[in-house]
Amino acid sequence: MRRFVYQLHLWLGLFVSVPVLAWALSGFLYALPNTVEGGKIDVIDNARVKVSPTEAIEKAHAFAGKTLPTTALTLLMRDGKPFYQAIGGMGADSILINAETGEVLQTPPLNLYTRFFRQAHFYYFAGSWQISLLLLFSALASLSALTGIYLNCIYWFGRKFRG
Repeated sequence: MRRFVYQLHLWLGLFVSVPVLAWALSGFLYALPNTVEGGKIDVIDNARVKVSPTEAIEKAHAFAGKTLPTTALTLLMRDGKPFYQAIGGMGADSILINAETGEVLQTPPLNLYTRFFRQAHFYYFAGSWQISLLLLFSALASLSALTGIYLNCIYWFGRKFRG
């Protein structure tokens, strides 16, 4: 039994370490200033905000030609101008709405670091399998931790009783 648990723990460790490493590297990138889009934070000039959040969402829907699955609406400063960023579909896609003029823009292409961050950290590459993969890797990581705890208990309790 112990040999099986040991082998299981080794294989789980190898299998789970790849996504955990990608997740850790993407988190490290996010911690570096101005590496990932949105890393620079500017104070929002309230006096320049003329468009309400409701209007911004309506403008985003009109721009897309359909009702978007908006999951977040963020007010931010971009190039010295206030913008709403309408994010939809688990955060993978977004539209910018100028909070002064109401002009709607497609979010510019992301730099390499931001793309890696989003794909590795939030599993956007998985599409509709995103949540299933996150749950699977979480379960496998938990099983790996439990087998490690079991092996440590066996080792330390075995040493205690042997001498």
